Amino acid sequence: MSDDWEWDETLFAGSAAHYSVGRMPYPAALAAAVRDALGLDGTGRLLDVGCGPGSLTLMLAPLFASTVGVDPDAGMLAEAARRAKEAGLEDVEWRRHRAEELPDDLGRFKVVAFAQSFHWMDRLRVARRVRGLLEPAGYWIHVGATTHRGAEDAETLPHPAPPWDRISALVAAYLGPVRRAGQGFLPGGTAGGEEAIMREAGYTKVTRLQVDDGRVFDRDADAIVSAVFSLSSSAPHLFAERLPAFEIELRDLLAEASPGGRFAEREVSTGVVVWRP
Repeated sequence: MSDDWEWDETLFAGSAAHYSVGRMPYPAALAAAVRDALGLDGTGRLLDVGCGPGSLTLMLAPLFASTVGVDPDAGMLAEAARRAKEAGLEDVEWRRHRAEELPDDLGRFKVVAFAQSFHWMDRLRVARRVRGLLEPAGYWIHVGATTHRGAEDAETLPHPAPPWDRISALVAAYLGPVRRAGQGFLPGGTAGGEEAIMREAGYTKVTRLQVDDGRVFDRDADAIVSAVFSLSSSAPHLFAERLPAFEIELRDLLAEASPGGRFAEREVSTGVVVWRP
């Protein structure tokens, strides 16, 4: 993470509504893998930090007696609440907080989860804070996945793969060659070195899981457009008044790549890192 980058509220502004359309779901086997690895039995509480529109929250919630999803983006929480209602999940509470400011009144949790979110945070500060929210035998889990696009697949797919290299070049033509993130830039991408951070924060026991259903998703142009707008690096607000022009060019590019309007992608393998103090 660039030393001069600071989080701001526009990081995912306008992106929440695009998740349901543009993001592929986590592997169907993910919930069972977490359940079996942690010995979950439907009791205890789950906290999902940086929950976004609830993609992981709603998948894991049935494994617990109650669930809390936390995110600093009001649009993400509204989308999460909508999806929870649609799924008939009532024992989920949505709270608007930054991870660095998790309040004491959240209580204690059997599992605290992060999914594609930890790299946006003051990681050492958050890791230490979360230790105080875990039950004595609690778990921290970090789900690492790529859901906006599929794996590079040499196998024959039923439709063309989206032209992601050309899409990236088009985004760069509008927003510049350096990755955008909120009001700032990330020339070096997001931060790595998570294991050192976690050990410094007092977590000593680690287990790694890999989940891969190998599914192939049939996607249309609307899904690919929403996938682009679901990213912090190409969130709708970044294009300002040029947003309509960008979308027209993007759709023209997609029509050229697949005149039939259909695309296919194979899901990317999902990793889960489980930490305990």
